[in-house]
Amino acid sequence: MLEPDPKVVRELLTRYASLRIAQAERERPATARELTDVSYTLCVMMATTSVNEAVAKADALLLAKGRTPDTARAADPGGESGLSLAV
Repeated sequence: MLEPDPKVVRELLTRYASLRIAQAERERPATARELTDVSYTLCVMMATTSVNEAVAKADALLLAKGRTPDTARAADPGGESGLSLAV
């Protein structure tokens, strides 16, 4: 299986989070359509059918790609920070 480019995944997560915030502040049809499109793309890219699962997989991918095993242990001795990379 091909692995998605972390830069593209990060951009999608950022766009997804921004659209969720915009839609929560004020519902608009155009924002809803764009949120649906971004959610679908994220699901396809992460090979899931649920946007929540796609966000979790994207977080895990970015965490794995952004930290080497040595820096991960040094930054977080317990192995997990508990923080999601997406909003």
